[in-house]
Amino acid sequence: MVFLILSVLIQFAFVVHIVKTGRSTTWIWIVLVLPVAGMLAYLVLEVLPDLGNTRQGRKASRKVKEALNPNKSINEASARYQQSDTVENAMNLANACLEKGLHDEARQLFEKCLNGPLSDDPNIMFGLATAEFGLGNAERSKQILDELIEKNPEFKHQDAHLLYARSLDKLDKIADAQHEYETLYNYYSGPDAAYYFAKFLSANHSYERAQEIFAEIVNSAQTQSRHYRDLHQKIINKAKAELT
Repeated sequence: MVFLILSVLIQFAFVVHIVKTGRSTTWIWIVLVLPVAGMLAYLVLEVLPDLGNTRQGRKASRKVKEALNPNKSINEASARYQQSDTVENAMNLANACLEKGLHDEARQLFEKCLNGPLSDDPNIMFGLATAEFGLGNAERSKQILDELIEKNPEFKHQDAHLLYARSLDKLDKIADAQHEYETLYNYYSGPDAAYYFAKFLSANHSYERAQEIFAEIVNSAQTQSRHYRDLHQKIINKAKAELT
């Protein structure tokens, strides 16, 4: 009964919005006849485009679209790859797989890309190392990154450097990992390196310094732009959860 009353109230609110904003009365019938699908359609097709004219509106629109179709990026990348089996399409699909945590699928795609003229490509090697790390193969990840630097000494990539430090950390190479984390802490843009450095310190009996860095991440975020906080929200929240 409560659900039914709530549903009717929500439908009524949508009808009021349709009338007040001068939308086509067809939307009223759609919302009444197809409550859930109709209201979602109205939001996506009518409300969100208007909100899209503002930064907050664009953010809200993006979140709703992701909620309605969370696999859009990987589906599109997969479709392009099936249509044309190129290295570019394979890499795009592999990176989409990484974002979804599909590390084994990503590994297979990156390994395929490394066969041939791009066998030394640093971006493909970094992607493969990331997939291996995600599968729990820290030793293999470190090995690939060592080969990457050997073959591409000019390659500079802060995320590859962080992955190398985390691989050393997983392998319990304490001194080497600390050296890499210290270096990253001084130049890495964003809070990720600081967060993993603090986690490393906490696990290696440097609890007070770890807490200082966690607090630094949280306090620094408060002085940054909204874009920065949105971009790094997950790491900021993780740092906040570590504070005692």
